[in-house]
Amino acid sequence: MRALLLPLAAVLCLPPAHAQLYKLTREQLIELTAQNPFERFPDGRPKVPNDLMERARGMSAEDVFAVIPGRGFRNQYEDGFQTLRPKQKMVGRAFTVQFMPARPDLDAVVNAKGRVYNQTALDMLQPGDVLVVELFGKEADGTIVGDNLFYYMARTARCAGLVVDGGIRDLEGISEIDMPAYFRKAHPSYLTNVTITGINIPVRIGNATVMPGDLVFGDAEGVYFIPPQLVRQTVDAADTTHIHDEWTRKMFDTGKYKSSEIYGSPKDPALKKEYEEYLKKRLEEIRKKQ
Repeated sequence: MRALLLPLAAVLCLPPAHAQLYKLTREQLIELTAQNPFERFPDGRPKVPNDLMERARGMSAEDVFAVIPGRGFRNQYEDGFQTLRPKQKMVGRAFTVQFMPARPDLDAVVNAKGRVYNQTALDMLQPGDVLVVELFGKEADGTIVGDNLFYYMARTARCAGLVVDGGIRDLEGISEIDMPAYFRKAHPSYLTNVTITGINIPVRIGNATVMPGDLVFGDAEGVYFIPPQLVRQTVDAADTTHIHDEWTRKMFDTGKYKSSEIYGSPKDPALKKEYEEYLKKRLEEIRKKQ
């Protein structure tokens, strides 16, 4: 039975008798996220600090791209979603859920202690979580939430967003709720013919591998899943990039310089020194506010 559910290097385990699905123990989750430098939730999921999440709201996908692939993490980005609020950044901690196509013998084991629904996972969400759902691209009959459950996520659970490699329903109602969402398609059907096989386990979203506790960053282009150990580096690098852009545009606004004289690095030594002093001053100003 375990062989059916163990593409994850044999780390999933049978749950205690009161549970209904396969999951990681706290020890296994800590082992898989051993490089996490932050505190953890009681179940072992990394807890990226609120202050870093707030700073991350100023980033773009390009800021993340400048750091993550160069650290060897080349499978952390996915796009091609429909986006509920393209002008609103999504920043939060990954809470992962995995579904598979329904299979009677698997269903019988998973549901032996009681039927498991999508609400099983929703009721476990914490403030600041992004619900990240592996639904193998299913659209019709693959709608993870409608407007009522989306409302619950936004208002009661105080989630930061939704990413689903599948569908949603009640788009008209969901569109009125102020929370970002990334999904493949809206469809009027309800979720059926699937089995929930894991909560807070590694999941695949398109071409990205997502770990519980990753920092989920979404903008108009797509979604990045940033390992906790790289969050601070990514945010710090983004600050430097933004200050560089700020200074560059100030120089362009003077009308004195050609683009090649300023961008991407000042050619004149005096200008370069001026930039370096400006960078130091602005970084100090930013850090004082944190």
